[in-house]
Amino acid sequence: MEREIWKPGNMLYPVPAVMVSCMNKEGKANIVTIAWAGTICSDPAMLSISVRKSRYSYDIIKEQGEFAVNLVTEDLTRACDLCGVKSGRDVDKFADNNLTKVDLPNISCPGIAESPVIIECKVKDIIELGSHDMFLAEVVGVSVDKAYLDENGKFNLDKAKLIAYSHGKYFSLGNELGSFGYSVRKK
Repeated sequence: MEREIWKPGNMLYPVPAVMVSCMNKEGKANIVTIAWAGTICSDPAMLSISVRKSRYSYDIIKEQGEFAVNLVTEDLTRACDLCGVKSGRDVDKFADNNLTKVDLPNISCPGIAESPVIIECKVKDIIELGSHDMFLAEVVGVSVDKAYLDENGKFNLDKAKLIAYSHGKYFSLGNELGSFGYSVRKK
């Protein structure tokens, strides 16, 4: 198999496309689309988002020390894209996308009611990296849409039709191929 060598670049795809909501000290809420987000620790529950310093939300998150990660469904894809290409300096992203603000119990900024999962985060550290700074945050609460709970209270996130971002494009998640540990599970 022949290979071509490229210069170093981010080719770790697909990644989650999430909408991060935040609110400045004057009470103006904003949403920024983030593709550089991930789990970094399970106990305590922590995640990271990487944000360009030039983004409107960067200073808000840095100053307020909190944000909400809102998972994105197929129905939210257009809003997700718009929140990544328009600036909160110029538009109200909640209003422009007909998104509903929802109060969260553990942080002062709103979540997006239409999201199946809202992860409430408090910044613990900021690592300056280069084009982006990484916000390391502790998860202080999780809000889930009850529509995805079955009669036994099991959360069925697979029914939410989440999306992923890969090399400039949005994709719906495909078919289940297995579950954790299936390769060693006794039949």
